[in-house]
Amino acid sequence: RVLDLGTGSGAIALALARERPAWQVTGIDNAAAALAVAEANRVALGLVNVRFRHGDWFGGETDRYHLIVANPPYVDAADPHLARGDVRFEPRAALVAADAGMAALRAIIAGAPAHLRPGGWLLLEHGSSQGAAVRECCVAALQEVRTWHDLAGCERVTGGRMA
Repeated sequence: RVLDLGTGSGAIALALARERPAWQVTGIDNAAAALAVAEANRVALGLVNVRFRHGDWFGGETDRYHLIVANPPYVDAADPHLARGDVRFEPRAALVAADAGMAALRAIIAGAPAHLRPGGWLLLEHGSSQGAAVRECCVAALQEVRTWHDLAGCERVTGGRMA
């Protein structure tokens, strides 16, 4: 069982569901328009092991998962990169988070222990300068906390395992 928080177009949820047909994947997003795109993508791919629902992070979620993944908003509102490139066309709410971009990351880390099965993993995408702060948040709730680098060598994903 996998939970994809802030699923957006469903890219991560759908990739996991396609690669692992035995997995049951749930994608949650608070944007109805994004969920419509995710559902259209699911239908186009013919996947039956993934479902999407409307919600805010863990709101209303009572199940426990083996894996929780998230690519939440993590950009500071003052980040100059928001004014150039492809991100200009993205919904601002999908990119920007309060508290120097850390608010959504902190909320997910705080809620994860109640939704992870023993031994389950939380994996979070974050900004290249946020790795240390995300690790610091994770160590209070998770074990085996580590960060993975992207192809450019930047810290990009941090996660840990539930005891």
